[in-house]
Amino acid sequence: MTEIRQITKDNAYDAVAPDDFPAMMDVDRYGARSTAFDKIISATHDHFWDPLDEKYIDYAEPFDMENQMIMPEDFIVELRLPCFQKLSEKEKIRFANESARWMLSAILHGEQGALNLSASLCHILRDPGAQEYAANQTREEARHVTAFSRYVQARWGKPLPVGQTLGDLLTDIVNAPEVYKKIVGMQMLVEGLAMGAFASLYTRSNDPLLVKLTQLVMTDEAFHHKFGKIWADRTIPKLSKEEQEIIEDWAAHCFQTLLFNLVNPEQKKVLYPEFGLDWETVQAEMIEAITDDDRREQMREGTNIFRVLIKTLLKAGIITDRTKAFYATYVDMDELKNEGDRMVGDDIAEDGIKYLKTINFGTNANALADVSAAE
Repeated sequence: MTEIRQITKDNAYDAVAPDDFPAMMDVDRYGARSTAFDKIISATHDHFWDPLDEKYIDYAEPFDMENQMIMPEDFIVELRLPCFQKLSEKEKIRFANESARWMLSAILHGEQGALNLSASLCHILRDPGAQEYAANQTREEARHVTAFSRYVQARWGKPLPVGQTLGDLLTDIVNAPEVYKKIVGMQMLVEGLAMGAFASLYTRSNDPLLVKLTQLVMTDEAFHHKFGKIWADRTIPKLSKEEQEIIEDWAAHCFQTLLFNLVNPEQKKVLYPEFGLDWETVQAEMIEAITDDDRREQMREGTNIFRVLIKTLLKAGIITDRTKAFYATYVDMDELKNEGDRMVGDDIAEDGIKYLKTINFGTNANALADVSAAE
Protein backbone atom coordinates (compact mmCIF):
# COMPACT_ATOMS: atom_id res chain seq x y z
CA MET A 1 0.00 0.00 0.00
CA THR A 2 1.36 3.43 -1.01
CA GLU A 3 2.06 5.65 1.95
CA ILE A 4 -0.08 8.80 2.08
CA ARG A 5 2.04 11.93 2.28
CA GLN A 6 0.26 14.51 4.39
CA ILE A 7 1.90 17.95 4.15
CA THR A 8 0.75 19.23 7.53
CA LYS A 9 2.40 22.08 9.41
CA ASP A 10 -0.27 22.74 12.00
CA ASN A 11 -2.04 20.34 14.37
CA ALA A 12 -5.37 21.88 13.40
CA TYR A 13 -5.08 20.13 10.03
CA ASP A 14 -3.53 16.88 11.23
CA ALA A 15 -5.16 13.89 9.55
CA VAL A 16 -5.47 10.12 9.79
CA ALA A 17 -6.34 7.49 7.21
CA PRO A 18 -10.04 7.36 6.28
CA ASP A 19 -10.39 3.88 7.78
CA ASP A 20 -8.59 4.71 11.03
CA PHE A 21 -11.64 5.37 13.19
CA PRO A 22 -9.89 4.08 16.36
CA ALA A 23 -7.67 7.19 16.14
CA MET A 24 -10.81 9.30 16.57
CA MET A 25 -11.48 7.62 19.92
CA ASP A 26 -8.11 8.61 21.36
CA VAL A 27 -9.10 10.18 24.69
CA ASP A 28 -6.43 12.88 24.47
CA ARG A 29 -7.81 14.05 21.12
CA TYR A 30 -11.12 15.25 22.55
CA GLY A 31 -9.48 17.87 24.72
CA ALA A 32 -6.99 19.05 22.11
CA ARG A 33 -9.39 21.26 20.18
CA SER A 34 -7.91 24.15 18.20
CA THR A 35 -9.54 27.58 18.47
CA ALA A 36 -8.64 28.39 14.84
CA PHE A 37 -12.15 27.74 13.54
CA ASP A 38 -14.26 29.02 16.41
CA LYS A 39 -15.15 32.30 14.69
CA ILE A 40 -16.40 30.73 11.48
CA ILE A 41 -18.25 28.02 13.41
CA SER A 42 -20.01 30.51 15.69
CA ALA A 43 -21.04 32.63 12.68
CA THR A 44 -22.93 29.70 11.14
CA HIS A 45 -26.34 30.71 12.54
CA ASP A 46 -25.96 34.24 11.12
CA HIS A 47 -26.13 32.97 7.54
CA PHE A 48 -28.64 30.15 7.94
CA TRP A 49 -31.21 29.75 5.15
CA ASP A 50 -33.49 26.97 4.01
CA PRO A 51 -33.76 26.33 0.24
CA LEU A 52 -37.15 24.67 0.74
CA ASP A 53 -38.69 27.57 2.67
CA GLU A 54 -40.39 30.23 0.52
CA LYS A 55 -39.58 32.97 3.00
CA TYR A 56 -35.96 32.63 1.84
CA ILE A 57 -36.45 31.83 -1.85
CA ASP A 58 -39.45 30.98 -4.02
CA TYR A 59 -38.72 28.80 -7.06
CA ALA A 60 -42.15 29.54 -8.51
CA GLU A 61 -40.91 33.00 -9.54
CA PRO A 62 -41.48 33.11 -13.33
CA PHE A 63 -39.01 33.89 -16.11
CA ASP A 64 -39.72 34.19 -19.85
CA MET A 65 -37.29 31.56 -21.16
CA GLU A 66 -38.59 31.92 -24.73
CA ASN A 67 -37.90 35.64 -25.10
CA GLN A 68 -35.21 36.51 -22.57
CA MET A 69 -31.67 35.31 -21.90
CA ILE A 70 -30.83 34.32 -18.34
CA MET A 71 -27.32 35.68 -18.91
CA PRO A 72 -26.42 38.75 -20.99
CA GLU A 73 -25.47 38.00 -24.59
CA ASP A 74 -21.83 39.01 -24.05
CA PHE A 75 -21.49 36.09 -21.58
CA ILE A 76 -22.16 33.60 -24.38
CA VAL A 77 -18.91 33.47 -26.34
CA GLU A 78 -20.33 31.30 -29.11
CA LEU A 79 -22.84 33.95 -30.18
CA ARG A 80 -19.92 36.00 -31.55
CA LEU A 81 -18.87 33.22 -33.94
CA PRO A 82 -19.78 33.09 -37.67
CA CYS A 83 -21.44 29.67 -37.41
CA PHE A 84 -23.97 31.05 -34.93
CA GLN A 85 -25.06 33.92 -37.15
CA LYS A 86 -27.36 31.61 -39.09
CA LEU A 87 -29.50 31.12 -35.99
CA SER A 88 -32.69 33.13 -35.63
CA GLU A 89 -33.04 35.47 -32.65
CA LYS A 90 -35.30 32.93 -30.93
CA GLU A 91 -32.71 30.20 -31.49
CA LYS A 92 -29.95 32.42 -30.11
CA ILE A 93 -32.00 32.99 -26.97
CA ARG A 94 -32.64 29.26 -26.68
CA PHE A 95 -28.93 28.48 -27.13
CA ALA A 96 -27.96 31.14 -24.59
CA ASN A 97 -30.32 29.59 -22.05
CA GLU A 98 -29.07 26.09 -22.80
CA SER A 99 -25.55 27.42 -22.26
CA ALA A 100 -26.73 28.79 -18.90
CA ARG A 101 -28.17 25.34 -18.17
CA TRP A 102 -24.74 23.82 -18.87
CA MET A 103 -23.07 26.31 -16.53
CA LEU A 104 -25.63 25.85 -13.73
CA SER A 105 -25.39 22.07 -14.12
CA ALA A 106 -21.61 22.29 -13.74
CA ILE A 107 -22.11 24.40 -10.61
CA LEU A 108 -24.55 21.79 -9.25
CA HIS A 109 -22.01 19.00 -9.84
CA GLY A 110 -19.37 21.16 -8.16
CA GLU A 111 -21.60 21.64 -5.13
CA GLN A 112 -22.10 17.87 -4.94
CA GLY A 113 -18.33 17.51 -5.00
CA ALA A 114 -18.00 20.04 -2.19
CA LEU A 115 -20.62 18.16 -0.16
CA ASN A 116 -18.82 14.84 -0.50
CA LEU A 117 -15.42 16.39 0.13
CA SER A 118 -16.56 18.17 3.31
CA ALA A 119 -18.04 14.93 4.58
CA SER A 120 -14.77 13.13 3.81
CA LEU A 121 -12.83 15.69 5.87
CA CYS A 122 -14.89 14.66 8.91
CA HIS A 123 -13.40 11.16 8.57
CA ILE A 124 -9.75 12.24 8.47
CA LEU A 125 -9.25 15.52 10.38
CA ARG A 126 -8.23 14.77 13.97
CA ASP A 127 -8.85 18.20 15.44
CA PRO A 128 -12.38 18.40 16.95
CA GLY A 129 -12.75 22.05 15.87
CA ALA A 130 -11.73 21.27 12.29
CA GLN A 131 -14.15 18.33 12.31
CA GLU A 132 -17.00 20.50 13.54
CA TYR A 133 -16.32 23.08 10.87
CA ALA A 134 -16.21 20.38 8.17
CA ALA A 135 -19.55 19.03 9.45
CA ASN A 136 -21.04 22.55 9.28
CA GLN A 137 -19.79 22.99 5.73
CA THR A 138 -21.22 19.59 4.78
CA ARG A 139 -24.66 20.79 5.89
CA GLU A 140 -24.28 24.03 3.95
CA GLU A 141 -23.11 22.28 0.77
CA ALA A 142 -26.11 19.97 1.06
CA ARG A 143 -28.47 22.94 0.95
CA HIS A 144 -26.59 24.29 -2.09
CA VAL A 145 -27.16 20.98 -3.89
CA THR A 146 -30.85 21.20 -3.01
CA ALA A 147 -31.04 24.86 -4.04
CA PHE A 148 -29.38 24.49 -7.44
CA SER A 149 -31.30 21.28 -8.11
CA ARG A 150 -34.54 23.17 -7.52
CA TYR A 151 -33.44 26.09 -9.69
CA VAL A 152 -32.45 23.85 -12.61
CA GLN A 153 -35.68 21.92 -12.21
CA ALA A 154 -37.72 25.13 -12.26
CA ARG A 155 -36.07 26.44 -15.45
CA TRP A 156 -35.22 23.28 -17.46
CA GLY A 157 -36.57 20.19 -15.71
CA LYS A 158 -33.24 18.40 -15.19
CA PRO A 159 -29.50 19.17 -15.26
CA LEU A 160 -27.06 18.21 -18.00
CA PRO A 161 -24.49 15.45 -17.31
CA VAL A 162 -21.13 16.49 -15.91
CA GLY A 163 -18.41 16.98 -18.53
CA GLN A 164 -15.48 14.57 -18.59
CA THR A 165 -12.88 17.14 -17.54
CA LEU A 166 -14.80 18.57 -14.57
CA GLY A 167 -16.07 15.15 -13.51
CA ASP A 168 -12.56 13.69 -13.44
CA LEU A 169 -11.14 16.63 -11.48
CA LEU A 170 -13.92 16.57 -8.88
CA THR A 171 -13.47 12.81 -8.48
CA ASP A 172 -9.70 13.22 -8.00
CA ILE A 173 -10.16 15.96 -5.40
CA VAL A 174 -12.91 14.21 -3.43
CA ASN A 175 -11.09 10.85 -3.39
CA ALA A 176 -7.65 12.31 -2.61
CA PRO A 177 -6.44 11.09 0.79
CA GLU A 178 -4.14 14.12 1.16
CA VAL A 179 -5.60 17.09 3.04
CA TYR A 180 -3.62 19.63 0.99
CA LYS A 181 -5.12 18.29 -2.26
CA LYS A 182 -8.62 18.58 -0.85
CA ILE A 183 -8.15 22.08 0.54
CA VAL A 184 -6.23 23.59 -2.39
CA GLY A 185 -8.37 21.83 -4.97
CA MET A 186 -11.79 22.44 -3.44
CA GLN A 187 -11.70 25.07 -0.68
CA MET A 188 -9.43 27.43 -2.59
CA LEU A 189 -9.87 26.74 -6.31
CA VAL A 190 -13.29 25.19 -6.92
CA GLU A 191 -14.86 27.34 -4.17
CA GLY A 192 -12.93 30.35 -5.48
CA LEU A 193 -14.20 29.66 -8.98
CA ALA A 194 -17.72 29.43 -7.57
CA MET A 195 -17.41 32.77 -5.76
CA GLY A 196 -16.29 34.45 -8.97
CA ALA A 197 -19.08 32.82 -10.97
CA PHE A 198 -21.70 33.70 -8.36
CA ALA A 199 -20.52 37.32 -8.26
CA SER A 200 -20.88 37.53 -12.05
CA LEU A 201 -24.30 35.88 -11.97
CA TYR A 202 -25.47 38.13 -9.14
CA THR A 203 -24.30 41.26 -10.96
CA ARG A 204 -25.30 40.42 -14.51
CA SER A 205 -28.08 37.80 -14.60
CA ASN A 206 -31.46 38.83 -15.98
CA ASP A 207 -33.24 36.27 -13.79
CA PRO A 208 -34.17 37.72 -10.36
CA LEU A 209 -34.50 34.19 -8.94
CA LEU A 210 -30.91 33.34 -9.90
CA VAL A 211 -29.70 36.66 -8.48
CA LYS A 212 -31.31 35.86 -5.12
CA LEU A 213 -30.03 32.27 -5.15
CA THR A 214 -26.42 33.24 -5.84
CA GLN A 215 -26.40 35.77 -3.00
CA LEU A 216 -27.77 33.23 -0.54
CA VAL A 217 -25.13 30.69 -1.57
CA MET A 218 -22.39 33.33 -1.32
CA THR A 219 -23.26 33.98 2.33
CA ASP A 220 -22.02 30.41 2.95
CA GLU A 221 -19.21 30.20 0.41
CA ALA A 222 -17.39 33.25 1.78
CA PHE A 223 -16.86 31.33 5.03
CA HIS A 224 -15.77 28.17 3.20
CA HIS A 225 -13.07 30.21 1.52
CA LYS A 226 -11.91 31.36 4.99
CA PHE A 227 -11.28 27.72 5.98
CA GLY A 228 -8.86 27.40 3.06
CA LYS A 229 -7.22 30.72 3.92
CA ILE A 230 -6.59 29.63 7.52
CA TRP A 231 -4.91 26.49 6.18
CA ALA A 232 -2.73 28.54 3.81
CA ASP A 233 -1.73 31.05 6.51
CA ARG A 234 -0.69 28.23 8.87
CA THR A 235 0.95 25.99 6.25
CA ILE A 236 2.53 27.78 3.29
CA PRO A 237 5.16 29.84 5.21
CA LYS A 238 6.50 26.66 6.86
CA LEU A 239 6.92 24.52 3.74
CA SER A 240 10.21 23.12 2.52
CA LYS A 241 11.18 23.90 -1.09
CA GLU A 242 10.09 20.41 -2.14
CA GLU A 243 6.73 20.67 -0.35
CA GLN A 244 6.11 24.12 -1.83
CA GLU A 245 6.68 22.75 -5.32
CA ILE A 246 4.33 19.80 -4.72
CA ILE A 247 1.53 22.15 -3.67
CA GLU A 248 2.28 24.66 -6.45
CA ASP A 249 2.14 21.90 -9.08
CA TRP A 250 -1.17 20.57 -7.75
CA ALA A 251 -2.66 24.09 -7.75
CA ALA A 252 -1.46 24.75 -11.32
CA HIS A 253 -2.91 21.41 -12.46
CA CYS A 254 -6.32 22.20 -10.93
CA PHE A 255 -6.30 25.75 -12.33
CA GLN A 256 -5.43 24.61 -15.84
CA THR A 257 -8.11 21.91 -15.73
CA LEU A 258 -10.79 24.37 -14.62
CA LEU A 259 -9.74 26.84 -17.31
CA PHE A 260 -9.81 24.11 -19.96
CA ASN A 261 -13.28 23.03 -18.81
CA LEU A 262 -14.75 26.49 -19.36
CA VAL A 263 -13.05 27.55 -22.60
CA ASN A 264 -12.98 24.27 -24.54
CA PRO A 265 -16.13 23.69 -26.66
CA GLU A 266 -15.60 19.93 -26.46
CA GLN A 267 -16.77 20.10 -22.84
CA LYS A 268 -20.07 21.64 -24.05
CA LYS A 269 -20.52 19.33 -27.03
CA VAL A 270 -23.84 18.09 -25.67
CA LEU A 271 -25.35 21.48 -26.61
CA TYR A 272 -24.41 21.94 -30.26
CA PRO A 273 -26.14 19.17 -32.29
CA GLU A 274 -29.59 20.49 -31.40
CA PHE A 275 -28.65 23.69 -33.24
CA GLY A 276 -27.16 21.98 -36.30
CA LEU A 277 -23.55 22.48 -35.14
CA ASP A 278 -20.66 20.33 -33.98
CA TRP A 279 -18.07 21.14 -31.36
CA GLU A 280 -15.11 20.85 -33.78
CA THR A 281 -16.51 23.66 -35.95
CA VAL A 282 -17.21 25.79 -32.89
CA GLN A 283 -13.71 25.17 -31.57
CA ALA A 284 -12.03 26.06 -34.89
CA GLU A 285 -13.93 29.34 -35.12
CA MET A 286 -13.30 30.14 -31.46
CA ILE A 287 -9.54 29.67 -31.83
CA GLU A 288 -9.56 32.07 -34.77
CA ALA A 289 -11.90 34.64 -33.22
CA ILE A 290 -10.68 34.78 -29.61
CA THR A 291 -6.99 35.49 -29.04
CA ASP A 292 -4.89 35.36 -25.89
CA ASP A 293 -5.04 39.15 -25.90
CA ASP A 294 -8.84 38.95 -25.77
CA ARG A 295 -8.66 36.59 -22.80
CA ARG A 296 -6.17 38.83 -21.01
CA GLU A 297 -8.47 41.80 -21.55
CA GLN A 298 -11.40 39.84 -20.09
CA MET A 299 -9.29 38.95 -17.06
CA ARG A 300 -8.71 42.63 -16.32
CA GLU A 301 -12.28 42.67 -15.04
CA GLY A 302 -12.28 42.34 -11.25
CA THR A 303 -15.10 39.79 -11.34
CA ASN A 304 -13.50 37.54 -13.96
CA ILE A 305 -13.59 34.11 -12.37
CA PHE A 306 -10.05 33.11 -13.33
CA ARG A 307 -8.65 36.42 -12.16
CA VAL A 308 -10.30 35.61 -8.81
CA LEU A 309 -8.61 32.20 -8.75
CA ILE A 310 -5.16 33.58 -9.54
CA LYS A 311 -5.57 36.25 -6.86
CA THR A 312 -6.59 33.55 -4.35
CA LEU A 313 -3.44 31.52 -5.04
CA LEU A 314 -1.17 34.58 -5.12
CA LYS A 315 -2.43 35.97 -1.80
CA ALA A 316 -2.06 32.51 -0.25
CA GLY A 317 1.61 32.29 -1.27
CA ILE A 318 1.01 29.33 -3.58
CA ILE A 319 2.34 31.23 -6.62
CA THR A 320 6.08 31.91 -6.50
CA ASP A 321 8.66 33.01 -9.06
CA ARG A 322 8.80 29.37 -10.14
CA THR A 323 5.19 29.31 -11.38
CA LYS A 324 4.54 33.05 -11.82
CA ALA A 325 5.11 32.97 -15.60
CA PHE A 326 2.36 30.36 -16.07
CA TYR A 327 -0.29 32.64 -14.54
CA ALA A 328 1.22 35.85 -16.00
CA THR A 329 0.01 34.62 -19.39
CA TYR A 330 -3.45 35.70 -18.27
CA VAL A 331 -3.08 38.59 -15.79
CA ASP A 332 -0.71 41.32 -14.63
CA MET A 333 0.75 39.67 -11.53
CA ASP A 334 2.16 42.91 -10.08
CA GLU A 335 -1.24 44.55 -10.39
CA LEU A 336 -2.87 41.63 -8.56
CA LYS A 337 -0.23 41.65 -5.85
CA ASN A 338 -0.95 45.30 -5.06
CA GLU A 339 -4.71 44.79 -4.77
CA GLY A 340 -6.30 44.52 -1.33
CA ASP A 341 -7.10 41.22 0.35
CA ARG A 342 -10.87 41.46 0.01
CA MET A 343 -12.20 38.95 -2.46
CA VAL A 344 -14.85 39.35 -5.11
CA GLY A 345 -18.18 38.56 -3.54
CA ASP A 346 -17.39 39.57 0.04
CA ASP A 347 -19.57 42.69 -0.19
CA ILE A 348 -22.41 40.71 -1.76
CA ALA A 349 -22.13 38.06 0.97
CA GLU A 350 -22.16 40.67 3.74
CA ASP A 351 -25.31 42.29 2.31
CA GLY A 352 -26.85 38.82 2.12
CA ILE A 353 -26.08 38.16 5.79
CA LYS A 354 -27.82 41.41 6.71
CA TYR A 355 -30.84 40.29 4.67
CA LEU A 356 -30.86 36.92 6.46
CA LYS A 357 -30.66 38.68 9.81
CA THR A 358 -34.00 40.33 9.13
CA ILE A 359 -35.50 36.86 8.62
CA ASN A 360 -33.62 34.89 11.28
CA PHE A 361 -33.46 37.62 13.95
CA GLY A 362 -29.74 36.99 14.24
CA THR A 363 -27.59 39.23 16.39
CA ASN A 364 -24.58 39.72 14.16
CA ALA A 365 -25.08 41.25 10.75
CA ASN A 366 -21.32 41.71 10.34
CA ALA A 367 -20.33 38.05 10.83
CA LEU A 368 -18.08 37.82 7.77
CA ALA A 369 -16.32 41.10 8.55
CA ASP A 370 -15.72 39.97 12.14
CA VAL A 371 -14.09 36.74 10.95
CA SER A 372 -11.82 38.71 8.60
CA ALA A 373 -10.80 41.10 11.38
CA ALA A 374 -9.91 38.23 13.68
CA GLU A 375 -7.43 36.62 11.27
